[in-house]
Amino acid sequence: NELGSADTLKPKTSIREPRFVNITMIGAGYVGLVSAACFSEFGWTVTCIDKDPSKIEHLRQGGVPIYEPRLDELLHRNLRMGRIAFSSDLAPSVGGADLVFLAVGTPMRRGDGHADLSFVFQAVEELAPHLKGFTVICTKSTVPVGTSREIERRLNGLRPDADFAVCSNPEFLREGSAIYDFMHPDRVLVGCDNDRAQDLMERLYKPLALRNAPVMFVSRESAELAKYAANAFLAMKISFINEIADLCEAAGANVQEVATAIGADRRIGDKFLHPGPGYGGSCFPKDVAALIRTAREARSPLSLIEQVQTVNTERKIAMASRIERAAGGKLAGKSVAVLGVTFKPDTDDVRDAPSLTLIPMLQEKGASVRAYDPHARENAEELLPGVIWCGSALEAAEKADIAVVVTEWNEFRALDLNTLKGRMRGDVLVDLRNIYLPAQARAAGFNYTSVGR
Repeated sequence: NELGSADTLKPKTSIREPRFVNITMIGAGYVGLVSAACFSEFGWTVTCIDKDPSKIEHLRQGGVPIYEPRLDELLHRNLRMGRIAFSSDLAPSVGGADLVFLAVGTPMRRGDGHADLSFVFQAVEELAPHLKGFTVICTKSTVPVGTSREIERRLNGLRPDADFAVCSNPEFLREGSAIYDFMHPDRVLVGCDNDRAQDLMERLYKPLALRNAPVMFVSRESAELAKYAANAFLAMKISFINEIADLCEAAGANVQEVATAIGADRRIGDKFLHPGPGYGGSCFPKDVAALIRTAREARSPLSLIEQVQTVNTERKIAMASRIERAAGGKLAGKSVAVLGVTFKPDTDDVRDAPSLTLIPMLQEKGASVRAYDPHARENAEELLPGVIWCGSALEAAEKADIAVVVTEWNEFRALDLNTLKGRMRGDVLVDLRNIYLPAQARAAGFNYTSVGR
């Protein structure tokens, strides 16, 4: 008949159709916590799982273990509305989930530079017994090409009876603006080759699709590789402009003028063209290393990206020599005020930050270091022994011979340079982020050094 048979009236998938999409987020680190908060803001129900009971209790009480602008606001609101919960027990949450996201750490593996997937596979083993009904397991962690298929292979071995699909959904979040990036993405990338999983992922991201954010469905391998390729390309832009900055100094040009000129070209764009002491953070160093390793194993080496890694390592080392030259060729016995230790502003993340290379080198050259960072002391103190930690930039500058801007926090931009100079014993200001105008710094009495100008 015109309405069709009973078979044609059945739903085309076996996905549960709850009012809310039920999500389990395994991992309450940076990616997991930000993603969980944003999904709950969409109106979905999210349970965030982490093995650290103290972290879970802290989150339940409304605490936030990382610094990320607006994250506390989202978590508090959705905790109050009952849309987000925190637990150390994944069994009940996985059993009722439509989607299980893997957002555990994938640090650089010692010895070979590859991504360490042990936490990913451990999570897979622990979730497997609790799968019920059709469930999509989705990697949020940055993982090498082929990881989704390896997860699928392992799950088939652990639970041959289970009804599931494995997808890749890498994040493209900038620390310091992650909430905005999640809510206003350039694109949402989903690696998927299962129709039922695609239907669910489309439903998951419908709030963004309604804002005209492109949701792109590609193969799992393409999604996994695209994440690494994006980060490697951005790292390449940073290393490129750092080398151009050195050339500008030698040729008498201004790197900021050069960057503005080339960034106005839409084919190039103006992002990631700011010279400095090299890239750091939780993504670029390990992702560049992992991509290089993947390419070597595939016998398709990426010589350009390998050089980016070399340039960045040498860049961090060269900054200590730059400071030494600015100080007249001698650091022994001098006091250095380091302003900022995070790899970028608006985060408390010091992973692979240039300061972790720079400060020990200054100490090895005989300098004493007084440091201030608005949010990083707790994370950095154990990593930087011998540093005197201060409560403000002016306190760090007290009786210092040299002041060095390592991270471009806005509060450093707002410093009165005359007041800063008045606190110091010396007159050397090394600005590794170009946040001050040379004329103003010199008018305040500084012997001023910047990058590429």
